[in-house]
Amino acid sequence: MSVTPRLEGQSVTVMRSRRNIVDDASIALTPGELTILAGPNGAGKTTLARALAGLIDCKGAVMFDGKPLAAMSLRERARALAYLPQGHEFHWPMRVDAIVALGREPHSDPFSRRTDADRAAVTRAMAAASVEPFADRLITTLSGGERARVAIARALATESSVLIADEPTAALDERHRLIVMELLQTIARQGAAVIAIIHDLTLAMRYADKVVLMNEGKVAATGPPQQALTPERIASVFGISVNRIETPDGSLLIPSRAL
Repeated sequence: MSVTPRLEGQSVTVMRSRRNIVDDASIALTPGELTILAGPNGAGKTTLARALAGLIDCKGAVMFDGKPLAAMSLRERARALAYLPQGHEFHWPMRVDAIVALGREPHSDPFSRRTDADRAAVTRAMAAASVEPFADRLITTLSGGERARVAIARALATESSVLIADEPTAALDERHRLIVMELLQTIARQGAAVIAIIHDLTLAMRYADKVVLMNEGKVAATGPPQQALTPERIASVFGISVNRIETPDGSLLIPSRAL
């Protein structure tokens, strides 16, 4: 039985300086699924993610629950989609619980007090991201991995049905990469449609339900990781050869040499 996409990009094209950064890309995100958007640098991944989030204009169509995203108000979009940009940068020494509470802004106006529903959503988000022990600490005192989890908690507090994460594992050590990937997978299993831009092909192979592989602005492959990330396709798109190793936890891709 097919599942209706929660968020769908249909022939999305984004042009800059007379060049197509994203060229006729189609992608469908379904509830309960973790989609990994992979590809070499400059492939158009971030631009496509921003177009799906409604943050930049594009040709084609972006649909949310079968309706044009462009027809939704900014507040409606903010409730429907949570966008996690690159970097996990926090420039102000705010308390962690206050930062997570910012995820509730789409549900209120600037002059409203937090409701019981808001406080409950923040509590759930902090528990899901395991950041409760940092609640009263300043964000500037946390490690990179801890800040990454706080950023995800802020996105989760919105309680949107779509999460778009741009390189959520960048600059993290191996342990925190696994923690973040397991968290994204859990969010998807709880019913959200999740898409994450990931450069580590082994993480993509291990955690993705579906991989969308981009190259030169186009979608080069879409499908389960075993089908999308074949050694032949990786050689063509990334210019490297890989060895696939089967383990009790699934397939691992080990880069062997540049081509």
